[in-house]
Amino acid sequence: MSSTDSLDRLAAVIESRKPAHGGDPDKSYVARLLHKGPDAFLKKIGEEATETVMAAKDCDHGGDKTKLVGEVADLWFHSMIALAHYGLSPADVVAELVRREGLSGLEEKALRKAQARESEG
Repeated sequence: MSSTDSLDRLAAVIESRKPAHGGDPDKSYVARLLHKGPDAFLKKIGEEATETVMAAKDCDHGGDKTKLVGEVADLWFHSMIALAHYGLSPADVVAELVRREGLSGLEEKALRKAQARESEG
């Protein structure tokens, strides 16, 4: 079983919790976040990003690395809720990572800036 299979299964569960698919906010955490709208799940992404940074900093000082894994899992999970809300999936993110494969980070960043300038003009 690949990582993308696991992400796809989780994405399917998240999709099933959307209000349009009968997700019940009284029975499902995901349905509750989706029902409340973007501010709710975007706030959670911000919180989880901060907790991820704090856990990583703790690792620099001998902290438990499994806490970092847990926080990244929370960050990914809440990011997947945002993706679902906007009609996207983990496959879209994987495709973007594949697209970037072989580009240095500096080349990729320069390419994004050039594309942004083109779309503005």
